[in-house]
Amino acid sequence: MKTPDFFFHGQGLWPGLLSPLSGLWRLGAALKRNRTVTQKIDTPVICVGNLTVGGTGKTPIVIALAHYFRQAGLSPHIITRGYGGNLKGPLKIDLSTHSAADVGDEALLLAQAAPAWMGADRSVTARAAQEAGADLILMDDGHQNFSLAKDYSLVVIDRAYGFGSGRILPAGPLREPVAEGLSRANAIILLASGDHVETTNWRQPVKDTGLPVIRASLEPGIEAEQIVGQKVVAFAGIGRPEKFFATLENLKCEIIEKRSFADHHVYSEDEIMKLVELAASQGARPVTTSKDHVRLPPEARPMITEIPVSITFENIRTLNELFSDLIKQASRHNG
Repeated sequence: MKTPDFFFHGQGLWPGLLSPLSGLWRLGAALKRNRTVTQKIDTPVICVGNLTVGGTGKTPIVIALAHYFRQAGLSPHIITRGYGGNLKGPLKIDLSTHSAADVGDEALLLAQAAPAWMGADRSVTARAAQEAGADLILMDDGHQNFSLAKDYSLVVIDRAYGFGSGRILPAGPLREPVAEGLSRANAIILLASGDHVETTNWRQPVKDTGLPVIRASLEPGIEAEQIVGQKVVAFAGIGRPEKFFATLENLKCEIIEKRSFADHHVYSEDEIMKLVELAASQGARPVTTSKDHVRLPPEARPMITEIPVSITFENIRTLNELFSDLIKQASRHNG
């Protein structure tokens, strides 16, 4: 489903009607947590999570951290739930054989950065990665999952979205109360993604934690240079498609048409051909995100321009300080 508008502004009839169900959501989450037995593995685990549903940029952050730790001499493996895939796991992602239908779109992107594993049970999946030679586990999402003990928990906050309306699911976007979620964090990653608006409801809660704050920005890759100033037909099925559209506007693109689909939407050949034909009729180029591109029918991919993004850590010194002990220990262990 698409993220409801009231998740951001909290206005209208639905937030009030759904508020009683938020209490049931919290009760269910508490019962699930109390029933969960947390497993500890020998390999350090870093979880990159968030407090809201929808796209906050966790996956690009995990990819950037994988590169960061590989440059530091470690052998990180990534674990993910594999949302949208039909295989159960745990299994290692094979880019030559697995499709988005098998393992989910995010898993394919993650596997391009480091060995990646998918599985619903985080502890079982992490053990499989450990046995395969990982000396560090990066967990994509899972801040609200307690099956695997974490050595570091990083909470990603999109500066343009913050905590949305501040309401708990299903009345709002929060998976849990802000203070409760931040209390389990070791650091906060504040992500700027080029949106034209920015909320400020995250400022005081972040300040109150006293936690290290790592500032990062989401930037289009060099491939985006080919569409600067051009006419485009833009479409995206991600948590917040408006982030992608804002990126294109920042590239001075003339957006002929914007099409938003539900997160993880599976595109049909007919949908894509209609977009391609629309773009051709307007002298424009059809463009989409990397996450969407891996979900396209294989024969349609050459017709669509992929706009990848990457993360830049603005205060790398804070990141170095946070993980200095971990990197030193790994260096001693690897000799």
